[in-house]
Amino acid sequence: MSLAAVSGATTVVGVMGTPVKHSLSPRIHNAAFVEAGLDWVCVAFETPEGHAGEAVRGIRALGIAGMSVTMPHKQAVIRHLDELSPDAAVLDAVNCIVNADGKLIGLNTDGDGFVAGLSHDFGVEAQSQRCAIIGAGGAARSVILALARHGASEIAIINRTESKSVAAAALSPAAFVGSQADIENADLVINATSIGMNKPQTGDGSELLYPCDPALLHEGQTVVDLIYSPITTPWLREAANAGAVTSNGISMLVHQAAVAFSAWTGQSAPVEAMSHAVTAHLGDS
Repeated sequence: MSLAAVSGATTVVGVMGTPVKHSLSPRIHNAAFVEAGLDWVCVAFETPEGHAGEAVRGIRALGIAGMSVTMPHKQAVIRHLDELSPDAAVLDAVNCIVNADGKLIGLNTDGDGFVAGLSHDFGVEAQSQRCAIIGAGGAARSVILALARHGASEIAIINRTESKSVAAAALSPAAFVGSQADIENADLVINATSIGMNKPQTGDGSELLYPCDPALLHEGQTVVDLIYSPITTPWLREAANAGAVTSNGISMLVHQAAVAFSAWTGQSAPVEAMSHAVTAHLGDS
């Protein structure tokens, strides 16, 4: 269908958060719906902090088929849902709600999206990979859980706050609090922090450009930065110069949305169309 054909019969999904005007979810999902020929549309719902419960009641009352959930509501929605997926329960965070005939199910699609993106886009499987993850926040935790489930041999967690590293390592026997040496020895290195997203404001700015010393990166590694704007961070550029295979955050962004698309529609997601929608937009911005 064309978005111009939206009618009273069109199935509605959305994304809730604040601020949400910048969200790429509508762009990604609407490209997918057009490609799949579905009479569906995705819209953004600005939802102030503290209003997650009202928004979830709106999903029920209006028959909205699904909802992507972004900050600051990933935890707040949980107590208003009927059921959680195992990942959402363990992570205590929901980024996708499925309305299954009035039963609202909370999912966390980030980890599965990350692993699917690695496989689909780069031919890299998690099985037996030695992994190093920089960061221990929500994105890092979802990736740790998925990598462990898909057979990663070890997952080193490098984070400034040791208590957060310890908590993240508790997600899997394969995970542990790591060091800089684990980055150099890893097959797969992942930046799950926001370092590199913004230009430095003080000094030479190197500590704000690189989540780890780029000298630790080398040929034979796959290096992933979960940041997708800018498309190529300074750290990722250094990794490529060192001979590593590199990926920005677009892969995870698209493939986590693909997991949501399939959960909502019951169909395989047209990931190429979804990816093109993102890259075309970011290339123009």
